[in-house]
Amino acid sequence: MNPSAEQDHQIRKATIKFGSKNKRQPENYGFVFEDPNEFIKGQCVDDEPYQEKSMAKSAHKKRLLADRKTLPIYSYRDSLLKAVEDHQVLVIVGETGSGKTTQIPQYLHEAGYTKRGMIGCTQPRRVATMSIAARVSQEMGVKLGHEVGYSIRFEDCTSDKTVLKYMTNGMLLREILSEPDLASYSVVMVDEAHERTLSTDILFGLVKHIARFRPDLKLLISSATLDAEKFSDYFDSAWIFKIPGRQFPVEINYAKAPEADYLDAAVVTTLQIHVTQPPGDGSKIAELIICPIYANLPTELQAKIFVPTPVGARKVVLATNIAETSLTIDGIKYVIDPGYVKLKSYNTRTGTESLRVTPISKASAKQRAEIQRTNLANVVLNLKSLGIRDLLDFDFVDRRPTKALLKALELLYALGALNKHGELTRVGRKMAEFPLDPMLSKMIVASDKYQCSDEIISIAAMLSTGSSIFYGPKDKRVHADNAHLNFHMGNVGDHVALLKVYNSWKETSFSTQWCYENYIQVRSMKRARDIRDQLKGLLERVEIELTSNSGNLEAIKKAIASGYFPNSAKLQMYGSYRSVKHPQTVYIHPSSGLAQVLPR
Repeated sequence: MNPSAEQDHQIRKATIKFGSKNKRQPENYGFVFEDPNEFIKGQCVDDEPYQEKSMAKSAHKKRLLADRKTLPIYSYRDSLLKAVEDHQVLVIVGETGSGKTTQIPQYLHEAGYTKRGMIGCTQPRRVATMSIAARVSQEMGVKLGHEVGYSIRFEDCTSDKTVLKYMTNGMLLREILSEPDLASYSVVMVDEAHERTLSTDILFGLVKHIARFRPDLKLLISSATLDAEKFSDYFDSAWIFKIPGRQFPVEINYAKAPEADYLDAAVVTTLQIHVTQPPGDGSKIAELIICPIYANLPTELQAKIFVPTPVGARKVVLATNIAETSLTIDGIKYVIDPGYVKLKSYNTRTGTESLRVTPISKASAKQRAEIQRTNLANVVLNLKSLGIRDLLDFDFVDRRPTKALLKALELLYALGALNKHGELTRVGRKMAEFPLDPMLSKMIVASDKYQCSDEIISIAAMLSTGSSIFYGPKDKRVHADNAHLNFHMGNVGDHVALLKVYNSWKETSFSTQWCYENYIQVRSMKRARDIRDQLKGLLERVEIELTSNSGNLEAIKKAIASGYFPNSAKLQMYGSYRSVKHPQTVYIHPSSGLAQVLPR
């Protein structure tokens, strides 16, 4: 399958520039690399004025302009602008490769819509948000963070000059908290709406309401063909504008019967193709180059998938569903989809979340509504902050998730965020200011009482990095395990162990070498530091004083328990535990520092 022009623009021209090809990596230390998105941050606005450079840059800009004109959407520019002018709400059907994500905001800017406010475009994934913004800033010839910027959780690359703003769905939700009428925007575009994340489902109801009392606001919903009619009906019979996108014929073949072992079947099929079918982008069948790709893969290993395949070899890319929409790789001719996906699943009975490998049918592949299988506590807290009292009457696209909503309300009441009437409390208002899970934000708010907010925001930051803090290369596993055990001395628990890691790193002036010596992920620690800085700023916003109580572990543990008491469990006779709230047998995870320790 050939890549689409649009995604090729977004990723090949941006993401491939990660890092330095000649950069030396420290020897004998596996999987300790720089942040995969440092190249984008490097382009972000600084204090120096942006300057046009060299004739080479001018030639590059001309080449980008020529590329823009090759996109399918280009011939529809005038008719699209006319449709936006004539209709307040527009459902845009644009397949992958049409150019809608990068071009529509630029067309609207060129047409003068940014004179009345910003143009906001939401994305379901943070990696795509950053790389798309980087691409559009290149096409417009501006510094990223000036006229074109992006906003993701714990990272804002915008300025007073920003007129085109790309952001994750969740960030627009948070902006609505502080600006309920989105007065700063003239156009809001909800892109990749067919992916139906939790945030988009809530956004639909909010922007639909905002558009009704703001007739000057233009609302664009970008969707796959299958969902266009549904979205049109939801938005009061909105006009549908179609843009062709698929530029190359695609032949789809299905297995004749279910496979007993989908992993084995995928490997066999890969080898069959390698031996019997024409090569993808090599001319001879010989060496097989295996390249993995997933969100937390270190930079240098990510870059390998973009390196041209040597003549006479074939490249096999092993990818998670990040490859569905977030990146495009040159020269891909065959795609093998085992038909399974790892989904986050929330059990409303037990109140626990887990990742499960789930088979997908054709129907579920077309639409997997995340709102039906996710903990809604954070969303409910945000909606309550907006003054929406009766959530059961909220305008959901599909049937309302009544059971999950009631469970979320119950949890928020237990945390003290809501009173018995379902109204937001003073504690709840403070919790809503933090872009975190409610249990984590309650832990931070409670730290004020126990005079340990300095330690608690460090723990919260370490828990919010989204990737592993520790690592252990196979050839040095014993050394790594011993290094990690030092942080668990005294059976202090995993939370306090993370605090020890952060404080030890801070004492070395945030030394990279210290991370190598202790088998700690450098990029995870840098992200934790950035998150902590933002949490520190939010403490001031909710009037919580930054206080340290490092010598009182009991106070720190009480603050943690204030947020996570719903997860408490009792030790049983044979070493297992029984959860208190929803009686269920549970175990301490083997990776925990307390896995081999019995409580006193």
